[in-house]
Amino acid sequence: MKIEKTSFGNLEKDVVSLYELSNNNGVVVKITDFGATITSILTPDANGDSREITCGFESIEGYFSEEYKSNAPYFGGTVGRHASRIHEGKFKLEGKEYTLAGNDRGNHLHGGIQGFDRRMWKVDEFREEENEVVLVMTLHSPDMEEGYPGNVDVKTQFTLNDSNELIISYEAETDKATPISLTNHSYFNLSGFKETVHNHKVMINSKAFLEGDDKGVPQGGKIEVGGRPEDFREGKLFSEALNEMETGFDTYFLLEKDFQLKKIASIEHSGSGRAMDVLTTEPGMLFYSGYFTSDLLKRENGDQYGRYKAFCCETHRYPNGPNLDDAPKTITYPGEPYTSKTIFKFYTI
Repeated sequence: MKIEKTSFGNLEKDVVSLYELSNNNGVVVKITDFGATITSILTPDANGDSREITCGFESIEGYFSEEYKSNAPYFGGTVGRHASRIHEGKFKLEGKEYTLAGNDRGNHLHGGIQGFDRRMWKVDEFREEENEVVLVMTLHSPDMEEGYPGNVDVKTQFTLNDSNELIISYEAETDKATPISLTNHSYFNLSGFKETVHNHKVMINSKAFLEGDDKGVPQGGKIEVGGRPEDFREGKLFSEALNEMETGFDTYFLLEKDFQLKKIASIEHSGSGRAMDVLTTEPGMLFYSGYFTSDLLKRENGDQYGRYKAFCCETHRYPNGPNLDDAPKTITYPGEPYTSKTIFKFYTI
């Protein structure tokens, strides 16, 4: 097990660092303190050949190119203060209405114009242990940042172990009631970007998803997956579902609300033999199939990104949760810390 710190470039007054976590099985995860962003995940295939399986860049400049900024795909970033969309950027809390940035067709998306993924995080510690390596980053979000009430202190811990698990744990405390919903926005392609996601076999253990309006924002309705392209309970190829979808998936699948850690999805790519499980304590997962990712984006090594070249498994609280009556634990209160854990487990079949 090993963790190494190197330079990732410079941002005006800030020196940006990269932390490379590696285990004894050839799994490597690279994370930068800009946005607490996962820039790279390398895993071996069934023959032991290692390739990149996530979207990202080799230096900070890639995240500030005009192509990237205009497309805004949030590659690998830690998203907050509230992941996904909030209708018209407005919500009421304790008798007061709050207005957030309308950065997505009038709706608020992924924390706003300067969300957590666009902030410099502080590295509190990084350490090597016998069976795991750990990186801890923290961030302070001041009262009314992006329109949100409350001073919030966030801690994100990334752990890579010899079971090939990337464990992402979140903690947050606030001095005022405020919406908090954190997630990591990594995009995966288990073929190593040799092809689109169509030949990935997907299983998602969910009976229903939230119904969105014409801009994809849930307003309270739920739809059962039975007989629909969204039914992945028995596992099927992505292609089987995508052939029935005009723009693919940007779908929030509902899970149990008990906030206990459980496996909720598995994805396999038979051509490479790579596979991954997703485990989470969260009550749902936003599954995105990358329809709107720009074909102009690619990694410096030549890995080509674009439409259907990678998928996201964004585990977090309900989209538009502050405006939905049955959204669990959308609001975090003083003295009741926010906690969340998601595990991406990599293996071969």
